[in-house]
Amino acid sequence: MIDEKIICAGFGGQGVMLMGQLLAYAANECNLNTLWYPSYGPETRGGTANCSVTISENPVNSPVISKADTVIVMNKPSLDKFEVKVKPNGRLFINSSLVEQKSNRNDIEVFYIPVNEIAGKLGNFKVANMVMIGAYLAKTNLFDDELIIKMLQKIFGESKAHLISLNHEALKAGREYFNKNYLA
Repeated sequence: MIDEKIICAGFGGQGVMLMGQLLAYAANECNLNTLWYPSYGPETRGGTANCSVTISENPVNSPVISKADTVIVMNKPSLDKFEVKVKPNGRLFINSSLVEQKSNRNDIEVFYIPVNEIAGKLGNFKVANMVMIGAYLAKTNLFDDELIIKMLQKIFGESKAHLISLNHEALKAGREYFNKNYLA
């Protein structure tokens, strides 16, 4: 039974909204019920941004997530704010490139993914969000990379089609990092 509540959070400009949109669109493509709910801070680029995504086989009644199965944080302010939102036995993905602090929780799974460093090795720090999605999908097996890339093509359209291969590489790199460091 699929019933996944996800919070993605970070600075504006880190692609957190895109992460949530991709997951919601992929769920929709699989005929699952889904809801994507964005929330922006006072500034868009550089300010705080987060979104909630619910993916379920059951009807989704509310955009509000009091406790999430998974929280993905791309910066320290997001960790400070959303770590408490992970339900017991849930998952916390931390961008360890920007967050040196370790989680205080011992009742959840915590994954430290250096997404900025991995994206930098690929030649573009802007794909750090796709590295994180790759790591998340390696853990959950919710969707395959091909479906995420298909949704990315729809979102990007023709004007950004040249960015698809780099984003696909980032997705694979995140999945590979997770598999090597957490499944080995």
